[in-house]
Amino acid sequence: MSAGSSALVAETIQLSVTPVFLLVATGALLNVLTGRLARVVDRSRTLMERWAETEGAEHDRVVDELRAADRRMDIINNSILAAVLCGIVVCLLVALLFAQAIAGFNLGLAASWAFAAAMLLLLVSLTLFLVEVRMAIRTIHVPMELLELEEMGWRRRRDRR
Repeated sequence: MSAGSSALVAETIQLSVTPVFLLVATGALLNVLTGRLARVVDRSRTLMERWAETEGAEHDRVVDELRAADRRMDIINNSILAAVLCGIVVCLLVALLFAQAIAGFNLGLAASWAFAAAMLLLLVSLTLFLVEVRMAIRTIHVPMELLELEEMGWRRRRDRR
């Protein structure tokens, strides 16, 4: 390998650092998403066991929570899909950068499109993650009597409105 080609490979490695950081971030996001999916699956299994044992309002609450969990699983799965596709596109981007450097092809436009596609897929994944988190928060309703807000004068302020 000549000094010129060694410098070219070193420059290509430097150019591929940014996409590799994106790949690392995508991997961390996938770790978070799979953890959330595991929790929702575990909760769903618990609710499915309770489903046959409940009646009335409690049964309705279990069914509502099962529906929400099912929707959350769908959203998380779609977020995981977008993140995995982002990772694949980032790997393609790194391959394009090396192909351009080694083979001498002009793949700058293709690499730009690949980077833009990876960013859009990451954006989709993060947006779905946000939707799922917001949905999880809405699913958990703490009954007002458990909050004991009467002691803080909450009822008086609420009743004045």
